[in-house]
Amino acid sequence: QLQLVESGGGLVHPGGSLRLSCAASGFTLDYYAIGWFRQAPGKEREGVSYISSSGGSANCADSVKGRVTISRDNAKNPVYLQMNSLKPEDTAVYYCAAVRNVQAMCVPERYEHWGQGTQVTVSS
Repeated sequence: QLQLVESGGGLVHPGGSLRLSCAASGFTLDYYAIGWFRQAPGKEREGVSYISSSGGSANCADSVKGRVTISRDNAKNPVYLQMNSLKPEDTAVYYCAAVRNVQAMCVPERYEHWGQGTQVTVSS
């Protein structure tokens, strides 16, 4: 069973940066599409960014355009989400999700495996 582990969250001041990581326990993510999602208290889960198994990527929300970059390392494990110019409204639990052989893109229902999430808090 593929298990995803997110790391890299924390408390950061507005304007700061964080790099989140998504790694698979006991597996490599070579053939998986990976999506990053977030959920703030009282709000619905929102897509942030995704990357396909071949490396094609896109952001899911206009609110993060120009501020987040998703990437995979040369061995395609883990997958990173670089977030810059963070704002208080970016505060949320961030989840990575994975699915194989599916054009999942920004649709959470298409992903099969989910991590436990990592908290990102942007506050002065």
